Amino acid sequence: MSDHIEQFRNTIASAVNDKRALRIRGGGSKDFYGLRLDGDVIDTRAYSGIVEYEPTELVFTARAGTPLHEVEATLAEQGQMLAFEPPHFGSEATFGGCIATGFSGPRRAYQGSVRDFVLGVRVLNSAGEDLRFGGQVMKNVAGYDVSRLLTGSFGTLALILEASVKVLPIPETEQTLRLEMNEAQAIDTMNRYAGQPLPLSATCFVDKGLYIRLSGAASAVAAAQKQLGGESFDGEPFWQSVREHTHPFFADAKSMWRLSVKSTAAPHELGPTLIEWNGSLRWVSGDGELSQMNASASACGGYATLFRSTHNGGAIQQLQPGMLKLQRGIKQAIDPEGIFGPHRLHDSF
Repeated sequence: MSDHIEQFRNTIASAVNDKRALRIRGGGSKDFYGLRLDGDVIDTRAYSGIVEYEPTELVFTARAGTPLHEVEATLAEQGQMLAFEPPHFGSEATFGGCIATGFSGPRRAYQGSVRDFVLGVRVLNSAGEDLRFGGQVMKNVAGYDVSRLLTGSFGTLALILEASVKVLPIPETEQTLRLEMNEAQAIDTMNRYAGQPLPLSATCFVDKGLYIRLSGAASAVAAAQKQLGGESFDGEPFWQSVREHTHPFFADAKSMWRLSVKSTAAPHELGPTLIEWNGSLRWVSGDGELSQMNASASACGGYATLFRSTHNGGAIQQLQPGMLKLQRGIKQAIDPEGIFGPHRLHDSF
């Protein structure tokens, strides 16, 4: 695998010398996200394989190009999982792309985000230096937490070679319930249940129904099911469709907005809505303007992101001047040559 790293290093050096942009890409399943896909592609898929996995330690380390479905299958054989339930958005998704995009699925509100589980990374920077940040146990994570800074950076700071993450056991049992109600009732119900000692692992409101997933010991799940009531069914296909955006709600939407707001925020009149994470994540299907969406989210203590669109108008977020300055400074410090993924997340850099 050292040959692959040397090839990556030579490609980076050539790009710096020629002042060319580079686009880090695994399976390309997240290419829909962002402003532009500028630069020559660095394909990470050849740099694949599990580096280290000790199930008793709950730590998993793999190379960036490792297919995400292989990672999850390996963990499942040991009764373990990626607790942040990352969406694939395609059969070619890679482990490196999972870390670089930082997307989390339905379990995120109850177990944590991708960033919460990243222990360490190995990267190549724009100077071709092979660097390691963090470690394989939490007590080794000291100083600037660069590994988590790189999580969700979409390949705009450095080339992730390897990553170490904490994994968790697969719950003993899971059960999904459906309760019929309107959006306002669902928001209130999700927040009330979140404050109770219930084994929640996912909530979602769509099509006039509140879906609740219970996970844990069989006795705890059975007791919660009896307390909550509702229609019980095999929810795995439903949660898979929410996680992968294959649910009919996401179909044929010209623009899909992701609003991160206070969980108790009242329903928005912005378009058809699917709600996750106890009310704090609102997916809105509509052709509204970024300023309109962000103003609505900002009034509820959050922000809006243009997640997917067939006609991106030049920005996916409206950042405050201070935040924009901070992100520009981080980019300048870690990728001073500006070669990695320019204009993927910001129109100005």
